[in-house]
This record gives sequence, C-alpha cells and structure tokens, in this order.
Amino acid sequence: MIRLAFSSLRYRTAAFLAIFVAVTLGSALLCAAGGLLETGLRLNAPPQRLAAAPIVVTGDPAYHPPNGSGSVAFPERQPLDASLVTKLASTAGVAQAIPDRSFPVVVAASKEPVSGHTWSSAALAPYQLIAGRPPAAGEVVVDQRLGARPGDQISVVVNGTAQAVAVAGVATAQAVSVAGVATAPAVFFADGDVSSEIYAIGVFPAAGVTAQTLRLELPEGVEAYVGDDRGVAEYSGIATSLPLIIMSGVFGGMVAVVMALVVSATIGLSVRQRRRELALLRASGATPRQVHRMVVTETMVVGLIGLLVGLASGRVVGDWIFGLLTDGGIVPSQLRFDQGPLPFAGAALLTFVVLRVTVGIAAGRAARIRPIQALAEAAVPSGELGKARLVVGLVFAAATAGIAVSTMFMSPANAAAIGGPAGLTGSIAVAILGPRVIRTALVPRVTAFLEGRGPSGFLAVTNLRVRAAQFTAILVPITLASAIALGNIYSQTTQEQAAVEAYTDNLAADVVVTNPAGVPTGLAEELRSLPGVTAASELVRSKGWIEEPYDASHTSDPWPLLGLSGPVYEGKVKAGSLDDLTGSTIALPPDTARKLKVGVGSEIGVRLGDNALVKVKVAALVEGPDGYEPLLLPSALLAVHTTSGQPEQVLLTTDSPVAPDLSKWPGATIGGRELLAAEYDAGLGIDAWIGYLLAGIAIAYTAIASVNTIAVAVLDRRREFGLQRLTGSTSRQVKSMLYLEHLVIAALGLVLGVVTAACAVLPIAVATRGWPIPAGTPLVLLGWIAVVFLLVLPATAITARIALRAKPMDALSSPVG
Repeated sequence: MIRLAFSSLRYRTAAFLAIFVAVTLGSALLCAAGGLLETGLRLNAPPQRLAAAPIVVTGDPAYHPPNGSGSVAFPERQPLDASLVTKLASTAGVAQAIPDRSFPVVVAASKEPVSGHTWSSAALAPYQLIAGRPPAAGEVVVDQRLGARPGDQISVVVNGTAQAVAVAGVATAQAVSVAGVATAPAVFFADGDVSSEIYAIGVFPAAGVTAQTLRLELPEGVEAYVGDDRGVAEYSGIATSLPLIIMSGVFGGMVAVVMALVVSATIGLSVRQRRRELALLRASGATPRQVHRMVVTETMVVGLIGLLVGLASGRVVGDWIFGLLTDGGIVPSQLRFDQGPLPFAGAALLTFVVLRVTVGIAAGRAARIRPIQALAEAAVPSGELGKARLVVGLVFAAATAGIAVSTMFMSPANAAAIGGPAGLTGSIAVAILGPRVIRTALVPRVTAFLEGRGPSGFLAVTNLRVRAAQFTAILVPITLASAIALGNIYSQTTQEQAAVEAYTDNLAADVVVTNPAGVPTGLAEELRSLPGVTAASELVRSKGWIEEPYDASHTSDPWPLLGLSGPVYEGKVKAGSLDDLTGSTIALPPDTARKLKVGVGSEIGVRLGDNALVKVKVAALVEGPDGYEPLLLPSALLAVHTTSGQPEQVLLTTDSPVAPDLSKWPGATIGGRELLAAEYDAGLGIDAWIGYLLAGIAIAYTAIASVNTIAVAVLDRRREFGLQRLTGSTSRQVKSMLYLEHLVIAALGLVLGVVTAACAVLPIAVATRGWPIPAGTPLVLLGWIAVVFLLVLPATAITARIALRAKPMDALSSPVG
C-alpha cells in the first residue's frame, strides 16, 4: 500500500498540489504568528539616543491595575523627581548620572519630527560636536541632518511658543540606527534655557562595576533597565506585550482554522472522486486499514513537503507582516522582530496536528465504505447528510444566530469581541451543511434561468443537484473568505465611525485650531477674544483610571479623558454644573457615579496618563454616548500631566466668520469640524490591523483554495466530458455547462458569505451606532465580488481547456477522472 500511495501521486497532481499550497501558506503564516508572539513576550528594542548609558532609569511605562489583572501602556511619559538624579549620582558604584530632559520641538526649516533636549543629555547617545561649540544661553546645537551651520539663525517652537535661536554647533550621534531605523534628529538647548521634566536618567557605573551587579535604590513606580530593555525608556508604546500577544493569538488561531477547513475540503473532494478506485481496492482484497494507510501516507507526504517549504519561508513572511505593522504605526518601528526556533517548532507541530487530524477523518470515511456502496456512489454520488452531520451543522447555525442576537445588547467595548466569531461559526455551518444548502438554493426561478440557457443549463442543474457534495468543496472557501474579509473590514469601519461620531457629536465647534507643538496660552486667549467667537475651549486628550474608589469597569481599557476650558461639551448635565469644572474637579457619567456611590461634591482619586494620582472633586454628572462616555477635567489640570504639556486644539463656536492671524504661531492650522475627526485617535489600531490581516489571509486562501478545488473538480471529470462529447455535446456546450455551474456556486458562496458577515457586522452596528447600518464604502463589497468572479471564471476557463484537450475516447480511458 505504501508503494501504491507513492505511485498514485503522479496521477493526482492537481489535488495534491492544492494540499501542498494550502499547507505551505498556512505553516508560513503560523511561523509569522509565532514570531509576533515571541516579539511581544521579549519586547526587545535596542536603544539609540540612550545607547551610551549602561543603565537607564525611568518611570514604569505600564499601568498595573490594583486588582492585578494584566497591564496596559501609559499614554503619557512619566516624569521623574529631579532629586533622584542627585541620589543616584551619590550611590556607591555610580560614576555619573545624567538626566534626559526631552520635549517636542518644531524647527521651521525641517520637515522631519525633531526632539528637543538639554546639552548635558547629549552624552547619552553619545552625540559629539563636529563643528562649533556647546550652546550658551539663547543658543542651540543641532543634529547634522538638519543641515544648519554654526552662526545660522533658526526659528524653533518650544511649548507652543516661537523663538529665534543661534546655532552654536553641529553634532552627530555615534549610534543613530538600529536595524535600519534612524532616530529622529535632535536639537540641544543650553541646560538653563529649558525647564522641561526629566523622563529618564542615564546611569554610568564606576570602573570595575557592571550594570548587572550595580544595585540602585529606586522609589515605587520607577524602574532600571539594562541591555535591549533600555529602549522602553526611549520609545513610547513599548511597555506591555498584551497587544502583540492578542494579535498573534487571533491571527494564528484563524490561520489554523482556515487551513483546516481548506485542507479538509480539498482532501474530502479528492477522496470522494476516488471512490471507484478505493472500492476496487476493497473488492480486490484490501482491508479498510490498508486503504486508510494509503490515503494517509500519500497526503501526509505531500503535506510534510509543504510544511518544510512553509517553514523555510516563515522568516520572510514574518518580516513582511511585521513590516506592515510598523509601517502602520501599530507597533513601534524600533521594536526588534524576534523569531527564534520556538515559533517554527510550534508552527510545525500545529500544522502537523491539523493536517493529520483532517487527513485521518477523510481517510476514515474512505476506509469504512463498502465496496459495492462505493461503486454505486462513484456512478451517482450521494448528497444525503448523515444525522450526526446535520445536527452538528444546525448547532453551528444556531450558535451563529445566538451570537448575533446577543451582540446587539452588548456594550460597544464588548460587541466586537462577542460578535466577531459569528462569521467563523456561520462559515463552519455552511461547510457542514453545504450539500443541502446547494440543493436548497436551486429554487424554481434559479433552475428556470439555468435551463433557459439550453442543454448546458439542463446539465448544470442536474450536476449541481447530483454533485452537491463535490461542489461544496468550492463553495466553502468562497463563503469562508467572504465572511472573514467583509465581516472584519466592515466591523472595523463601523467601530471606527461609531467612536469618531461619539467623540465629535458631543463637542460644539464651528472652527478648530490645531498646533502639533501644542497650543500656547497666548494663542488660546487671542482666539477667545476674536469678534464673532461666542465660546472657546482648549482641548486636551489623554487616558486614565479611577482608583479611589476603585472602578473595575476600566482596567486594561482606560477611560478617555477630555480636558476643557469652555462650554463646548453638549452632553446632558444631570447634576451640578460644567461651569464649576475648574481647578481640581471632574465630571463623571451618572451611571459610573452611581456604581461608585459618589455624587456632586465627592472627592475621588484619578490615575492620569503620566501615573500621577490626583484627587479631584466631582463638579457635575454629565451623560455621554453610551459606551463612549469620557471623564471631563479642566484643560489646565490635564495638560500638565501630558507629555507635551500643552492643549492640542482650541475649539471655537461662532456666530460669524472668523479669520485669525496665525502667522506668528508657527505650525498652527485652522479648519472646520472635520479637524476633530482627523485628529482623533479612536484607539482601534490593534483591532483594525487584526481585522485587515485576517481579510488578507481570506483573500490569499480564497485565491489558492478556489483555484485548486476548481482544478481538482474539473480535471477529475474528464471521463464525464468525454462521454458527453461522444453523445453529441460540443466542447463549447461543455464549457458553458461548467461556467454556469461555477457561476451559481460563486454567487451562492458570495450570498452566504455576505449573510454570514452580516450576522457579525449588523449586530455590532446596533451595539455601537444604535441602528443596523454599518459604516464603510460599498466599493469594498463590489470589489470583493469582482475578486471572487475574477478568480473563479479564469480558473474554470483554464481547467476546462485542459480537461477538453484530449480526444473523447482518450478521455474515457484516462487513469483519473
């Protein structure tokens, strides 16, 4: 049987090629998912600007909820007490402690992002002068990449205020790139010119002391990092492995499920088409065990070859996917992609298990069939479903409906997590109930339309009914891919639109002024005094947590914080007044206040984005969009606890057109309400990229699985086509029959995929937007329909031409089909 298994490979090229490609792609993607998981666990980000310091001390960049459930990155950098520099410098074994004062800077002549620092922190890179001298008061040293020379006058914006400074020198960093990623150019000011916060301290051990053996006494919430871990102090977003772990888990799980469905459908189709061959083997004395071993051996040989090829290409695929994530800003570009042997071992094991289980199930069905029954089904395939299969399929269909209904009553934060799996369970239901679904779809109108195409239409209707089980192999990948692609894309666009609408609809603003370097107080006051301005408010955005009393509803997902200084929030005030939102005060959603058992006048503790715990008094209870309610604070209070230290925008309501003179405020821009949405971070980056990655996988597998299953199905029918041509059908009529069959299956797969996707998208739309209308362009749906037909029709044309190439009598004597 082993020799027979190997000899059969040459006659079943199309089927085994389909298995080979599916396994190759699946194992490569699983290697990539494993690499993302390892990267998330290691979080290696070699430092650049702080590379010279063996030890870097900084605030803990991750928030750890009091209940101990996970962690999440702080949205702002945590300042350090200036006295810590003196304490560290006097520690035994420490030669030097250098503070790093960092702040955003806008250089009028530069189109690149620029970071500002004091000159003393230049030694942390280290930066070295290549021209000029260190800066004195009113002077700067600039990065060589900025193109300035000693003696030049340049305009810079610091803390939202423009100033002209002289260039005293030009410096270059010895370590400016890691893995091809260059750090942003820097501008160094005299130490006495800037009073910025200290965000990191570089510690240099004394001679004979190593970074690993030096012991530092640090206050609570402050950490010391060595080696590649020092990048945590330099780059924002490298604080917790949770996002990458979530992404790798969802990504890898979906790849495994899709690969199992595609491989199972392909193997099942191949086995069904070989029923006559397997029946003859049984009739000639082969035992069920021998048949089982033959099917398993030939499939596993091809699958293992595909697995090896997939593992060999896993690094390339992993680098490509990680590059997409860094280019999209989902993970910091300085984070190093780690893909050691474990991701490859895990991918190999999981792929082998998926392949062996799916092959075993298909081979088991082939081995159990009786010889006479197999010969009969080879002539007239059975399309009846067993009771067990029917029950399982209905269970998955019921689960899809149950998930869809329950999602509508979920909060926006939970809707996507609960509703997303509906697309997968619906696709599994279609895969199990496929033959019955196909026959049910052949309603009188459809059959009348097909039969109206002539003899080819009559044959197409007959084949669709009789060969429903075989056509299911083509139906499944189209349905699965449509559900995943459309479901994930429209779910993300709907959630993003809902979040943007919830944010912008509650802010009254006709005119919005934005400055990437921060809006200084002078600009805000100038705008407030313009003729035609009826109300003005500075706007600060951040995130935080309520800790006193402890709010368990927001742990890994922090509260959105809005800092305001004017009457621009339009939520309904249920108690208190927003006019009292000054000093150390806060406005809470009424439901939150009720759960925490606080009211107007109560004092609560809020953990802000820079890890500062501030005590604030409740000034008002204000309603907000359900599921998107923010906490409101005075802009002056919130701004000082952000990295920039300045408001981001000024919102103006007007009763007549305004035209402020922004020429003396470099970087400031003015626009309408559209700037609110343009500047808003919906916080859905990781979720969106998971959705888009899954959509990409769906498209890739659809292309592979659809083309392969069509090729297997068509090429295996060469005897049938030869007989048709001997009985009077022309090659054109046979091709027309194939086109009609596959057009019906493609259209049915699209309809089922859209319905399945709707079971996920529409309930999410209800939960997030209040009505079952998803957001997103219909061009995505139209484009997907075009993609499916552009895959199915050319594949049908090519395989039909190959299948009809032989003469009818030669086709009847073909060893396959």
